[in-house]
Amino acid sequence: MRARSKAEALLVLVTFIWGSTFVVVKGALRDASPLPFITIRFTLAGVLLFLVLRGGWMSFRALAHGFVLGIFLFAGYLFQTSGLLYTTPSKSAFITGFAVILVPFFQTLHGFHLRKATAVGALLGLLGIYFLVMPSGMHAVNRGDLLTLIAATSFAVHIVLVGSYTRRFSYRHLVPVQILTVGLLAASAWPLGFGGRLNWTLALIAAILVTALLPTAFAFSVQNWAQQFTPPAHTALIFALEPVFAALSSRIVMGERFGGKIFLGSALILSGMIISELWGGSSPSPVEG
Repeated sequence: MRARSKAEALLVLVTFIWGSTFVVVKGALRDASPLPFITIRFTLAGVLLFLVLRGGWMSFRALAHGFVLGIFLFAGYLFQTSGLLYTTPSKSAFITGFAVILVPFFQTLHGFHLRKATAVGALLGLLGIYFLVMPSGMHAVNRGDLLTLIAATSFAVHIVLVGSYTRRFSYRHLVPVQILTVGLLAASAWPLGFGGRLNWTLALIAAILVTALLPTAFAFSVQNWAQQFTPPAHTALIFALEPVFAALSSRIVMGERFGGKIFLGSALILSGMIISELWGGSSPSPVEG
């Protein structure tokens, strides 16, 4: 199997894992506040990755770039996990999926023009966000949805930066640093009064182990390795499947039902993702001159 085909197949697997674990995180938040949960999950995964990957001597530049990735990843998970306190797993996943549309826009900062399909996809995505976030007017905006929208922005920046950094530094160096950075930043913020509830139950322990191993240690290792062979916008297209997997798992596990506006909003976002990436090309057009 060619490296790119193998990378894309593994990215689909990663997307399935991420989509399926929205429900797991939602359940874990019954016993833990977001910061303690993120601290333990990412610190455990980071230590494990340092032991397993061990890419040899690490340059200061690789360390610094891994730290930058960790900052955006921390912001994404902090706002996404906090948002799950107030919104449903499927809505969280679809709003997080808006990152797919944002990726080409951030790539314009590297000297690219946007294609028309990308602009159309963005408009559909924004319309979908409207139906999801403001079903009854601005006064009824769910704070969880807004927090998740901030998370989507941070995740989009992370995808673009991973695509750039993995072509210059080994994923064996970048992955452990960024994951452990998330854990350390969460641990630093924990004592500042942003919520410290931690009720040790078997369900919470199981959730921590599952999320530390699969959607964190394994998934981010695969993402950072795979993005050496796939452009960021193409990776984002694969990630468009994440809210679909999340919605299915939420329906099966939690019995979540979708109202008309929620279904319409989700469909518009998914359509925007597909149009933006499928007809917009694998990346924005380069600026001439």
